[in-house]
Amino acid sequence: MSQLRKILHADCDCFYAAVEMRDDPSLRDIPLAIGGSRERRGVIATCNYPARAFGIHSAMPTARALRLCPHLTLLPGHFEKYREVSAQIQAVFHELTPLVEPLSLDEAFLDVTDVEGFRGSATWMARWIKEECYRRTGITISVGAASSKFLAKIASDWEKPDGLTVIPPERVDAFVRELPVKKLHGVGPATGARLDAMGITTCSHLRELPIERLIEEFGKFGRRLFELARGIDDRPVRVERERKSISVETTFDRDLPDLASASAALAPLCDKLQGRLERHGHPPLAGLFVKVRFDDFSLTTLESRGLSPAPESYTRLLEQAWARASRPVRLLGVGVRLVPEHARQQLTLPL
Repeated sequence: MSQLRKILHADCDCFYAAVEMRDDPSLRDIPLAIGGSRERRGVIATCNYPARAFGIHSAMPTARALRLCPHLTLLPGHFEKYREVSAQIQAVFHELTPLVEPLSLDEAFLDVTDVEGFRGSATWMARWIKEECYRRTGITISVGAASSKFLAKIASDWEKPDGLTVIPPERVDAFVRELPVKKLHGVGPATGARLDAMGITTCSHLRELPIERLIEEFGKFGRRLFELARGIDDRPVRVERERKSISVETTFDRDLPDLASASAALAPLCDKLQGRLERHGHPPLAGLFVKVRFDDFSLTTLESRGLSPAPESYTRLLEQAWARASRPVRLLGVGVRLVPEHARQQLTLPL
């Protein structure tokens, strides 16, 4: 991987569940999930591999998970403990390089291009990370190594759990060519379905379309698709991640039956949001949004620019969002989009 960037993506295997299994070995071979209770309309945060064999996955409603696996062991999250283990793991990353971009408590990108230890071998660095994290914390980590963030993240997932996959430069073209388009960064269910309808299932198919056609079909994201289908991803590892939004949300113990009850539930959410904005020093706002999940689990988000983050603004947005389905509400969220950092700097430049 000389002459090119060397990027690692490190991802703990079923992190929350792994910490619980480490502390209580009797949990290792039984279906285990971390999440909210069925009675409180909770969802699964993560689960171990025995639970995944039943089709359980993160973000699944706990009630459904228990239907799939009635003998599932469900534990509440112990997030202070998870943060402590995460700090130990992040310390290992920083011993290797200062260029670490945490994505969450359990995963991060590392730029090891200029690391001289391990004879400059990204493979040896990845192996050291895995061994050192396990030695210090008892947690297994899957690591992917490649010349870009996009490929490193795919590689870390390739042989989970406890995997180590390296995509050297000479293999990039062949690897990406056969890659399913649904694996591409930014391709969600809706875009994946549109590509599938066009008969495009692999990057090899995607390469057959000219960039003009992709931009016509997908707007700005069409250019991104054109690049990713060729393994092009120049995004740097960012040591400080820029916050793009601030929000609060809640899942209700019982569905809110109508618009009036949903509107009444906005006030405490708006109060919480104001508290968070105060803690962040009231940053410049680019817009507001309301998020509504209905009782059939459909989700809608409505955004607007030019409004102040006042309760009446969110009430107006909620009225429009609720009208899209006119169903009982399971989850309600309010938030703000922040002005990008580069734009804030331009706003403060002297005239």
